Amino acid sequence: MNKQDLRIVYMGTPDFAVPTLDALVQGGYNVVGVITMPDKPAGRGHKLQYSPVKEYALAHQLPLLQPEKLKNEDFLAELKSWNADLQIVVAFRMLPEVVWNMPRCGTFNLHAALLPQYRGAAPINWAVMNGDTKTGATTFFLDHDIDTGRIILKEEMDIAPDENVGSVHDRLMEMGKGLVCRTVDLVLEADGNINRIPTIDQQTLMNDLVAATGIAELRPAPKIFKDTCHIDWTATAQSIYNKVRGLSPYPAAWTELTLSNGEILSPVKIYRVSMLPESGNNKHSDNNLNNQSNPVPSKGLEPGKMETDGKNYIHIGCADGTIALEELQLPGKKRMDVKALLNGVKL
Repeated sequence: MNKQDLRIVYMGTPDFAVPTLDALVQGGYNVVGVITMPDKPAGRGHKLQYSPVKEYALAHQLPLLQPEKLKNEDFLAELKSWNADLQIVVAFRMLPEVVWNMPRCGTFNLHAALLPQYRGAAPINWAVMNGDTKTGATTFFLDHDIDTGRIILKEEMDIAPDENVGSVHDRLMEMGKGLVCRTVDLVLEADGNINRIPTIDQQTLMNDLVAATGIAELRPAPKIFKDTCHIDWTATAQSIYNKVRGLSPYPAAWTELTLSNGEILSPVKIYRVSMLPESGNNKHSDNNLNNQSNPVPSKGLEPGKMETDGKNYIHIGCADGTIALEELQLPGKKRMDVKALLNGVKL
């Protein structure tokens, strides 16, 4: 079987899904149609905004469907008319069985984690927030449960101790396109008979993960809400540091700050912090301090209590030390470093 014999329907919505779709198109694979989310109003004018995948599909004249409901009879009829052999899902949504079971070669998903770890909607964020030093991507066939199907391929990637989720997202996005193309090649080599494709048992994979990372428990990756992003200053410095980088640049961790007149600003988004030397278990603090001019604050700063000289630094106490804010955004203002912010606001 060659590339043109295998009819592929691609499903995805955000920018994460675009490089993989482009790799398939540029690689000569036969993408016969694209499915993405309906247009949504955005911005002050509430103008309808196309998804990045829709913009790509239109630019390359690919047939496009945007169903509101995936069990809609008209949508299912149109999808069936494309006569797909294989469906590929990258950052889309949960599919009903009537959709994922339609093509003769099945449907596989690209998940931005090393399954079975981080099943769920936000695997990249949670891996960084949990302080993991390793992540990766996995392709697997869809079945009745979420992220539990037969694993086809996986690829690992290190997470740097000072890396934020934006950087990890972009590197996984590039990794994913190669992983998807290699998975399609396996389907081609098997002449479309997916039972001939060797898959990885999830328990075997979990054993490998425990050996590589020392993490024995399964960690979930649920959807992130506003409350998830709120900083608890009674937590440890390391956990706050990881939370901030695991949510930066989007959706961003946040806190409240009090002005000198008693006004409380909320939400104040926090994009970058560092841990000061007295923070416990802080093996990264020396590197952080090389990039900032914050003086050592008073010892014994209580969790949630703030100290600032009004010009150069904002320090906040936590469970085992002190966090220095380095880049933040006040409500209605632009993102800026702490010195620029203090130049215009008195805390």
